[in-house]
Amino acid sequence: MKIGDCVVRKSYGKDVLFRIQDLKDRQAVLKGVSFRLLADAPLDDLEAATEPMEEDVRGVSLLKQSRLRIAGLKRTAEPYFDVPGTILHLDGDRSYLKKSIAVYNELRIPAEGYHLKESDMAEALRQLLPALQPDIVVITGHDAILKHRFDGDKQNIQNYKNSLHFVQAVRVARAYERNRDAMTIIAGACQSHFEALLQAGANFASSPSRILIHALDPVYIAAKSAFTPVKDTVNIYDVITHTVSGLKGLGGIETRGNYRVGLPRIPSEN
Repeated sequence: MKIGDCVVRKSYGKDVLFRIQDLKDRQAVLKGVSFRLLADAPLDDLEAATEPMEEDVRGVSLLKQSRLRIAGLKRTAEPYFDVPGTILHLDGDRSYLKKSIAVYNELRIPAEGYHLKESDMAEALRQLLPALQPDIVVITGHDAILKHRFDGDKQNIQNYKNSLHFVQAVRVARAYERNRDAMTIIAGACQSHFEALLQAGANFASSPSRILIHALDPVYIAAKSAFTPVKDTVNIYDVITHTVSGLKGLGGIETRGNYRVGLPRIPSEN
């Protein structure tokens, strides 16, 4: 086996597809292909993926759903033009960030993305928020319940890899804009401390049942928020149940949308 190979872990019932990110002393560092998960495993626990697997089969399905649903919200008739909400996306994983920005671009949502360590996100937001003034902030990356530290208390934030960093970043963002309808915050990753993130000021967060979430779940929620009219609230049940992870992976509170229409539409010169 070599770096870049797709593998599954036999001891976990081959439940998640990984790529080998690094190899050292018969141990492999693994990154989830579609789920925001970092792990390590001995080489003898790994099995090569036996058939080509589309990296984002479930994610592609998710995005097709989102495009159809978002298209239903947009006004395309003359003389109106679309003004979706703007997005600032901070991600602890460079490859997931790249995929996320590609989705925003395809949906024509104005978005800025930054790859940062989770521990650096709070400080970065102090600079980025006044400069960019986004309508929607996505704060995500990698997280997990730390098995070597876990004391049985899922409410103890010290038992999580990056939940405290996400909470600190949410607090900075919410201090900048206290109105939850004026700036929507989507925060968390796999197994994140859902309750702490909501209490810190997030509108949507992961993970109520401490499960893995799909890499593009936060993107789906951000896109729905960007194209939900400002006079309406985002349909919480609809948006969350149409993520890959569902209600066990994500939750949130009633929040107004960020989509506006304008006029007149300026005819293209092409």
